[in-house]
Parts: sequence; C-alpha cells; structure tokens
Amino acid sequence: MTSTRTSPGKAVEDALRRFFAARRDEAAAIGPACAEVVAELESYVLRGGKRVRPAFVWLGWLGAGGDPDGATAEAVVRTGAALELFHASALIHDDVIDASLTRRGAPAAHVLFAGRHRDRCWNGDAELFGTGTAILAGDLAQGWADDLIRTGGLPAPAQARVAPVWSALRTEVLCGQLLDVTAEAAGAEDLDTPLRVNTYKTASYTVERPLHIGAAIAGADDALVAAYRAFGHDIGVAFQLRDDLLGVFGAAEETGKPSGGDLVQGKRTVLFAAALQFADAQDPDAAKFLRARIGTQLTDDELTAMRAVITDVGAVDHVERDITRRTDRALAVLRASGATDHAKEQLTAMAVSATQRTS
Repeated sequence: MTSTRTSPGKAVEDALRRFFAARRDEAAAIGPACAEVVAELESYVLRGGKRVRPAFVWLGWLGAGGDPDGATAEAVVRTGAALELFHASALIHDDVIDASLTRRGAPAAHVLFAGRHRDRCWNGDAELFGTGTAILAGDLAQGWADDLIRTGGLPAPAQARVAPVWSALRTEVLCGQLLDVTAEAAGAEDLDTPLRVNTYKTASYTVERPLHIGAAIAGADDALVAAYRAFGHDIGVAFQLRDDLLGVFGAAEETGKPSGGDLVQGKRTVLFAAALQFADAQDPDAAKFLRARIGTQLTDDELTAMRAVITDVGAVDHVERDITRRTDRALAVLRASGATDHAKEQLTAMAVSATQRTS
C-alpha cells in the first residue's frame, strides 16, 4: 500500500476494476442487456475523474492516525472506491435531470443509450429509452456503492461508526438535488437557496462527509471530526462556487461541458443570484435582460452579453471573494486541528487545487 501514502488514486482504480470484475458474471447471468449496461457503467466510472472523494477519505483517516501499512488500509481504499460509485450515480442522474448532452468530453449516459436505441432501430422512443436506462444504471451504481461500503472489509467497530455517516451523506446529496430542481422550477432568486444547495448537493459528499468517513474509520475524537467537517463544508462550498464560475466562463475543452451551459440550463447558482441582486440595484435593464434570457437557447452574442453583465455588476468579484474567504477560514481551522502534519499538508494542497482549478 505504499503507493497510497500521498494519494490513493491508483489503488482506488484497482479496487474498482476488481469490483466490476466480480460483478460482471452476476449481471450477465440475468441477461445480455444487463451485461451491456454494466460494461458501460464500468467504462463510465473508470473514464477519468479526479478521485477527490477517495483522497479525502484517505487523508481523513491518515490525519486521525491511520496506518497506511496497516491491516485496515485496503478497506479504506475500498471505502473510497464506494464513493466513486456513488459519485457516478449522482453524475448520471444529474445529467438526466439537466438534460446535459456531454460529460467529461463524451456523450452523457442517457445520450449514449438513446443513440444505441436509434442505431439498432429498436421500437419506441429513443430518448425515453435512453433516460430510463441511464436512471437504472445510476440506481445500480448507488446500490453497488452500498454493497461496497458493507463488504469492503472494515472492522466491525469502524463499520458501525461509518454507517450513520454514509446514511447522512446519501440523504444530504439527494435532498440537495431536490432543492436544486425546486429552485430552478420556482425561479428562486435569493442567495440563501443556492448556498443551501451547494452545502448539501456538493460540499457534503465531495469533502465534508468523505473526511468524516475517514475520521470515523480511525475512531477520531469529536474535536477532530468537528474540525474536518468545518474545513470540509467551506472547501466544498468554495469548490462549487468555482464550478459555478466555470459553468459560465469555463472553456469547453477544459471542463468537458458546453461553455456557458449553466446559463442555457437555467442554473440558479450563487453567481447568478448575486448578478441579479447587484443588477437590480445598479442597472434594472440589465437585470431584466438576465431574467429574460436565463434558461433559453442563447446565441453567441447573447451569451457574451450575459457574461458581460454578470462581470460588470460585480457578481464575479463577489464569488471570488467568497471563495478566498472560505478557503482561508477552512485552512485556519485545519492548522488548529489535531490532524497529523502530513495530512494537514496534503489537505492544504487539495484545498488550493479544488478552489483554484480551471476544469
């Protein structure tokens, strides 16, 4: 396990490959259609991704005294792999909900399955088939994540400590997604709603709960758990705020998603809420323009104009300041915590990377 001392990425990849290898025959025995979907799910899970969630599990465990050469290390890696399966489920479902066409530079799962339906000249509606199949593939990934958490080899006391944290993570992500869907449908314009979405849909399962899971495996004390959770909340929200900026200004070749996609999809982000609030005070006509064009098919000129308004009224600067404020506060909490020096160093590097990324 020496390769996992800094990051468990390669070990997590190996654990995922072994898991899929062990489940392929089970799916094939049920039917060839199941085997085909599992093959696509395996490809989806193993196709890129930063593996940040397993890294936070690993560092949370190391920082609480976990031994990278000890008997529990492999089980910690498998726990991180379970989070990658859960993440795949969330992405697949999120793309269905948002009607996103691409993910990581490739067709989204529902688009891929719809295309397969058309290529084979099957009966019925190709898009409906693609959507249904993608939902089921995401459900399978989530169920298998639960299986891997339960059968990953954690000692019984650690398993008992992890169980309620895993349960909270699942509930928070799903409820965060519900908040997001509702906010878009209702046209929410306040700043509190998207911040709440960021807390539960992103921060919880990206940083806060993975660190909490690692700490729970190691049997960390309440003070370190509280520090991890405070750090994880702020870095997780800052991570999503950076994502909001990339969703409007990011280059498609770097993000793997259409440039300006959040505006076309009508995403009610903190960035957009701030832009509306500032435009209402500074330039009502600009605010009217933002409200009229959000969630519509934008021409290149309209997209450029929306970006200009969002920048000119100060929304970009507002979000950048919040990212900096949250990052600084999180790092201060981390420095004062009882985590090991090695974990502090690695978590600091990950925090900077997560909040300053360009993809």
